[in-house]
Amino acid sequence: MATPCREQIHQEVQDYYGKELQKSEDLKTNACVTSARPLPKAVRDALEHVHEEVVARYYGCGLVIPECLLSCRILDLGCGSGRDCYLLSQLVGEQGHVTGIDMTEGQVEVAKKHIAYHMNKFGYRKPNVEFLHGYMEKLGDAGLADESYDIVISNCVINLTPDKKAVLQEAFRVLKPGGEMYFSDVYASQRLSETIRKHRVLWGECLAGALYWRDLYSITEEVGFSPPCLVTASPITIGDKELEGIIGDCRFVSATFRLFKVPGGSRAGPGQVIYNGGIMGHERELVFDANFTFKEGEVVDVDAEMAAILQSSRFAEQFLIQAGASATAAQGNCCKGAKEKICNPFQLLEQLAAPGPACCPRGTCGPPGCC
Repeated sequence: MATPCREQIHQEVQDYYGKELQKSEDLKTNACVTSARPLPKAVRDALEHVHEEVVARYYGCGLVIPECLLSCRILDLGCGSGRDCYLLSQLVGEQGHVTGIDMTEGQVEVAKKHIAYHMNKFGYRKPNVEFLHGYMEKLGDAGLADESYDIVISNCVINLTPDKKAVLQEAFRVLKPGGEMYFSDVYASQRLSETIRKHRVLWGECLAGALYWRDLYSITEEVGFSPPCLVTASPITIGDKELEGIIGDCRFVSATFRLFKVPGGSRAGPGQVIYNGGIMGHERELVFDANFTFKEGEVVDVDAEMAAILQSSRFAEQFLIQAGASATAAQGNCCKGAKEKICNPFQLLEQLAAPGPACCPRGTCGPPGCC
């Protein structure tokens, strides 16, 4: 039996999320409720202002609230009931704008009916959010123009489409030069069997459409993004014996990545950067990803990829960037001992769980146990 076609998957997912699931507790796995790190205070405070129905009907995974958001234009792919949109609405401020798009009409209706409630709650004179019914593989059909957003986010939905490349291509198209795609999703330790890929419940649970993690790197390169920056990873557990039997020895992880649309002219060599501490909520330290943590006022060697990202993105004003770096950074290594950058989310899980002292006290690499 062949893998279901896109239209069939869309319909089954809409039925699963629009009819069968009434709240997040109805899920059979933790794929859509996993978060790898605690929410920052600003996000926790913003969440308290979101309507309880919006929160109850939310099925995302991980944390998709990046830093440095004031006045940004943000697009949320697969916005569902709108929880992340209403969080971001507060963080971008009244002069910013958030668009949410989702293929499940029932979820979009939940999001739309609470716009006035939230604008009143936030004290905004006019809405800075909008919600569209449409498909993330075809953003043009919803009227979304080229280079119209600073940031694209996505929370556990790209796995729900069989055409991941189309989604990333559309995200790349609508991003401004220097823009970022910041997203959480489910990844597999291997390419999935046909049995898994045609299982209806596993599609709804975000597992049957999970991408083999290595394939993300090849797809993003084809689309034109900079290499993915792995931010966090959390294990996924299966709480259903029947589903465990179908999955077999395949493992799944919830991981957050950030991709950047780096203009061609911005690509340079390695360098040294100093963070000025100007990002609200991250004044002392900015944990950019699993490989780079920037502390206020400290000099950090970065490779060419990170130098280009910081130079061309909305983070440029927050860093003093100088050309030239140590041999270690030039080789793309993270610390003494020539350790490679962490790219594999399953490797990151193992290192997060391993006891041992934190490495690289200057903050040029990742979590405890990497050296």
